[in-house]
Amino acid sequence: MLPKKGKVFPNRDGRSQPEIHYATAIAAALREDLGGTHQATKTVMRWTGASERTVKNWFAAKSGPSGEHLAALIHHSDAVFEALMRLAGRDQAVAAKKLIDARDALVKMLELIVDLTA
Repeated sequence: MLPKKGKVFPNRDGRSQPEIHYATAIAAALREDLGGTHQATKTVMRWTGASERTVKNWFAAKSGPSGEHLAALIHHSDAVFEALMRLAGRDQAVAAKKLIDARDALVKMLELIVDLTA
C-alpha cells in the first residue's frame, strides 16, 4: 500500500526508497541525446508537437513529459527509453536492448566483410 502523503515510495520488499526524480532523469537523457542547444529544443518540439515553453521546462527538469509526449520521446530517443526503464527498475530491458543493438551492428559488419571479400 502506498502512503497518501510524502515523497517516499515503498519498494517491493516494503522498505522505503528515496523519491525518484522523473523530470531530472528525462532532462539528463534529452541532453545526452541532443545537447542543450536551441536546435535540441526545436527537435523535441518536432518529435512531440509540444510547445517551446513545455520543451524548455523538460530540459530544465521543471516538469517531465506525460502521455503522448513521453511515448513520442521514447520512439525517437534511446536515452529517454533507457532512463525510463531504469526509473521503473527494469534494467534488464535496457541490457536486452543494448544486446540486440550490438547483434545488429555485428550483422552489418559481417555483411560489409562479405561484400569486401566477394
